[in-house]
Amino acid sequence: MKNIITYINRISMVILIGLAIASCSSKNERTTEEHHEEGDNTVELTQAQFEQASIVVGNFEQRVIGSELRVNGIIDVPPQSNISITMPYGGFVKYTEMLPGTMVKKGQLLVVIENPEFIQFQQDYLESLASQEFLKAEYDRQKELYDEKVASGKSFQQAKSDYMANEARIKSMEAKLKLIGFSVAKIKEGNVSASVNIYSPVTGAIREVYTNVGKFINPQDVIMDITNSDDLHVELTVYENDIPRIKEGQRIRFALANSPNEWREAEVFLIGSGVREDRSITVHGHLKKMHSDLKPGMYIAAKIETDSNKTWAAPDESIVRFGGKHYVFVYIAERSEDGQQMHDFEMLEVQKGSSEDGFTQISLLETSLEISSLKLVTSGAFTLLAKAKNSEDEGGHHH
Repeated sequence: MKNIITYINRISMVILIGLAIASCSSKNERTTEEHHEEGDNTVELTQAQFEQASIVVGNFEQRVIGSELRVNGIIDVPPQSNISITMPYGGFVKYTEMLPGTMVKKGQLLVVIENPEFIQFQQDYLESLASQEFLKAEYDRQKELYDEKVASGKSFQQAKSDYMANEARIKSMEAKLKLIGFSVAKIKEGNVSASVNIYSPVTGAIREVYTNVGKFINPQDVIMDITNSDDLHVELTVYENDIPRIKEGQRIRFALANSPNEWREAEVFLIGSGVREDRSITVHGHLKKMHSDLKPGMYIAAKIETDSNKTWAAPDESIVRFGGKHYVFVYIAERSEDGQQMHDFEMLEVQKGSSEDGFTQISLLETSLEISSLKLVTSGAFTLLAKAKNSEDEGGHHH
């Protein structure tokens, strides 16, 4: 009987211990459930998941980001940099190899023009030079005789007139020959030619060619146009309401239509003074750096930095969008669970501001958090977003 009572007591004790363990287990499960329910914006990754997602953790940065005005425009050059090549006295095109787009250097041969009249111009000049010495000597002799009252004033005046007329003819013919493109020094040496070389006055690119070999060029005809590429600038259209925001020296960032993610820089140097019929003005910007792929007439999208402030910013790739709102992920802690290393992250809603150079101005909606102390996920945010939302769909647990 005593043994039976002892056995019953032992069984009762086991039952009580089992109930206690079950109660604790149930309590732990409820606690775990409560933990997950409270962490609706948290994501947990195992060490293997953390490494597979290539998560990179950094910090929010304080950067100078300006408020920007988005405008459109073109690449252009000032009027003085568009140069038309002409021949004042006309002639036949004897030689040219220029094509639209050809790059040329200052002093490079562009075209050779031939005209039989050029020979007559040079002959007349040489004849005037030949008469110069005789007419000068006759003028000096008649002056001396006139001063000694031996010769009449009429003879002296005639000699002076002939000499001065010849000097004027020499000067005008020298100017004419230089205008055509001849070297006066070479003509004096006896080098007479029916053709003249035309050289590029600037370094730049051939914009258009309006002639070909054998074609006659009239004095009013344009042979070709050259653009001085050193003077390329951006020409932007700014509408009336935004004109007060534009000032000289402001930074311009622009991109070509065929490479919208490659941003280049310029600086406002001239603001138009007249408002056009479409209620806009032209703003000109100097390029900070020359780019070989820029051509006059190219369309560009531009941003004019109208104001600059130091602010908290995050890399663009760290900001994710979900449900019409913007979020970032911050690294909470590293811990162990069931002998396994775990990483905890939290998704925070943010307000976006201006963007510049791959960074965007942000502010936290949770104002109680100190942004400078948070560890920002700078790479892998989209992976965390996908995991967070997939976990919600599976039951709200962010594992």
